[in-house]
Amino acid sequence: MFSRRHPYLFLFLIFSSLITIAVVSILLLVTTAMKRAGLSDLIVEPGDGKVGVVEIRGVITESKDILNLIKRFRENDDIKSIVVRIDSPGGVIGPSQEIYREIRKTTPEKKIIASMGSIAASGGYYIAAATNGIVANPGTITGSIGVIMAYTNFRAVLDKIGMVPVVIKSGAFKDMGSPTKEMSPEEKKVLQAFVDQAHEQFVSAIAEGRNMDIDHVKSLADGRIYTGEEAVKQGLVDRLGNFEDAIEWAGQLGGIQGRVSTVYKREEKFSFLKYIMDSTFHNLVNRLTRQDIFGGYLYSPESIPEN
Repeated sequence: MFSRRHPYLFLFLIFSSLITIAVVSILLLVTTAMKRAGLSDLIVEPGDGKVGVVEIRGVITESKDILNLIKRFRENDDIKSIVVRIDSPGGVIGPSQEIYREIRKTTPEKKIIASMGSIAASGGYYIAAATNGIVANPGTITGSIGVIMAYTNFRAVLDKIGMVPVVIKSGAFKDMGSPTKEMSPEEKKVLQAFVDQAHEQFVSAIAEGRNMDIDHVKSLADGRIYTGEEAVKQGLVDRLGNFEDAIEWAGQLGGIQGRVSTVYKREEKFSFLKYIMDSTFHNLVNRLTRQDIFGGYLYSPESIPEN
């Protein structure tokens, strides 16, 4: 028999099989537990208490995935608090407001700390203002509290090449902001009213989220940027520190004793096409060539000036 002829090899094979079965069993138990906890598609580091990390990077153009992750962290009892890591110049008004709202819905149940990276300006700051506390680096670019609306006008180019656009519309303002015609004074008034209203919403959201005097917020909301250090002096930021400081603060607010375990959304596989679509260069080209008017909570040094 094989066991008699090769006793050591036989024992080794039995031992290896037992180890394999044990490892597989443990993995199945862990996977089952993570599924039950709703963490199966997340990266969970070892520790004594869990802090969920929501990452907001680049220009904010949609909110669905971020809203879903915040909600999952809010409803999961294993997550004691949340850190929103922001590295964004802002973006479209609607998604920024949706994320702000979801954070405000969450803070009564679980504490949320905002951690600012290299930039958390305009819509990025709008989101941070909804949290229980904000941590920034001394040199973080933040502020830019304001609204920008811009588009590229091709009227002069069309005149030179002899192209005449034909527009049939149902109302006087239906083609407002069209790149093929000059903006009328009446259209500019309508757009300015829109910008002013969106700006008032921005100021009110900061005053509410940060519990600040609205007149003080208005004095800061002229579109200028601030360093993290200056933002602390002005009351826009609570503390200077890095990401780890924000994690530690969130852990304390969540009542975690000992080492904090961070929970991340597992990143999707690298897609070169997605990288190009998300790149700053693509966003700039898109804004310069798009045929519709752009409006948002966005800080951008290359912003197109008003006509």
